[in-house]
Amino acid sequence: MPRHHQPSSPDRRTPSHDRARTQPRPTPSGSGSSSLSASASRSRSAPRTESRAEADPRRTAGRGAGTSSAPTDPRTANAPEPPTAPGSPLAPVSPGGRHELGQNFLVDRATIRAFVDLVARTDGPIIEIGTGDGALTLPLQSLGRPLTGVEIDPRRVERLRRRTNPSTTLVHADFLRFRAPATPHVLVGNLPFHETTPMLRRVLTSSGWTDAVLLVQWEVARRRAGVGGATMMTAQWWPWYAFRLARRVPAAAFRPRPNVDGGLLTATRRARPLVAASDRAGYQDFVRRVFTGKGRGLEQIATAASPSLSRRAVRAWAARHRVATGALPKDLDEQQWAALYRMTSRE
Repeated sequence: MPRHHQPSSPDRRTPSHDRARTQPRPTPSGSGSSSLSASASRSRSAPRTESRAEADPRRTAGRGAGTSSAPTDPRTANAPEPPTAPGSPLAPVSPGGRHELGQNFLVDRATIRAFVDLVARTDGPIIEIGTGDGALTLPLQSLGRPLTGVEIDPRRVERLRRRTNPSTTLVHADFLRFRAPATPHVLVGNLPFHETTPMLRRVLTSSGWTDAVLLVQWEVARRRAGVGGATMMTAQWWPWYAFRLARRVPAAAFRPRPNVDGGLLTATRRARPLVAASDRAGYQDFVRRVFTGKGRGLEQIATAASPSLSRRAVRAWAARHRVATGALPKDLDEQQWAALYRMTSRE
């Protein structure tokens, strides 16, 4: 039973993607990055699309993801494991993540320290997406803040309850169905790489949280932060959130080792949105039409996407906001997008 007030209740299960069980020889952490600008460019008229790993949730049943630092050998555990039947909540867990849950455990100590340091810069109760065996959960307790962990694997929930503080609440749930509180809180977690897009959409459409610290696939982190060029999804949410790429995390930092590196991404809800919340649907539809529109350059694309915009008005907007001649939708920043949208209601 949870030991602290639960912020919500789950609807159904799905996997968590947590991390570390033993503390093997520390592996070097990835190189850092802090740019707010964007990922590699595509064609001149086609919209940027998400990666295969990011866009295809059918590749795994995983939902949550987490981290862990519990020992893999029961002989080294704090208490002996009772005999259990395979598949029961207390059945022994594997050294790495369960394949069917899409689990890759974080084992790199430097990355764990960097993650906790990013969370320490925020304020308020913490909700962790995918606790696993506690590689992040246990260090996060040192921050002395209310902590709730959402974990899909019932075996790991039971194991971790033996090792957490009374003030830490563990919930057996699917994060995609988990109802977070409307009161201010911080979302953190190591997300399963193959379900990053649906989980990010759930995060972005949730109310209440003020900051998020997330470990995701490297290319996803780059695109969300706009490094090398913004994607449609990033542009659609920029007026309400500021994204930042904190650092790269090597594939060797996980067990089992994935095929790609990870990236630490932060998101902060803007105290003063660039577009009113009541205009969100209209703004996001406008961004979609611009990203998917045809034409050579923004002048043609924008006027085709919104008949209320004249070419003269678009040229004046480009001059005021220093938009380069020949720029494409992926080249715009959050301020330029917000200003262009506001013009659609004035024309």
